[in-house]
Amino acid sequence: MVDDNQELVVMIRRILEQSGYKNVVSAYSVSEGFRIFKEEKPELVILDVMLPDGDGFSLFCKMREISSVPILFLSAKDEDQDRLFGLGLGADDYITKPFLPQELILRVGAILKRAYQFSGEKEENAFRLGERLIDFSRASVSCHGKETFFTAKELALLKKLYENRGKIVTFDALCYAAWGDSYYGYENTLMVHIRHLREKIEEEPSSPKWILTVRGLGYRLSAEEAGEKS
Repeated sequence: MVDDNQELVVMIRRILEQSGYKNVVSAYSVSEGFRIFKEEKPELVILDVMLPDGDGFSLFCKMREISSVPILFLSAKDEDQDRLFGLGLGADDYITKPFLPQELILRVGAILKRAYQFSGEKEENAFRLGERLIDFSRASVSCHGKETFFTAKELALLKKLYENRGKIVTFDALCYAAWGDSYYGYENTLMVHIRHLREKIEEEPSSPKWILTVRGLGYRLSAEEAGEKS
């Protein structure tokens, strides 16, 4: 967790530890946060926006360059523009202060579940889209020896589309897959994540072959060549 409010850090650490989460590590600045992030390789980051030596948005981008770990923004800035900007960068959620402890725990739990668990009778680890290999277990796409990683949100959306390949998946269904019960109001952010997905899996993102828009309804993953690999 990266936040310059030490009292808040202590409180959140206590909340998380009482809920069963272990090894909660804290930092109080951008520089310290990035150093500890590289050393500890956490499974989730809770990140403040306003920090003494920079801002959380910039730190988020630095973290994303080396990891697709889920990141939750926790900020006193509750303007829609800041929230949408943070989510548009690819953050997994954005909570404003003050907040209810139970809300934080529920959101953290939902993010971790989406990022590291998938339900279903049969789990397919990987499949191909043309020359690209999508690997759910690694949250990555590989092509010609180059591997690119998905964020937790991108992975959840792609998983939902793949489970329904060839069929229309509505905007609501995709938002629910990515944000759970609190999915209302994320339609515009969904478009941003779909754009990022296309940039990673499409040969020409502006003329997509795999993730197709069904105007007014949602998106559809083309069933053509979307074959199971392992």
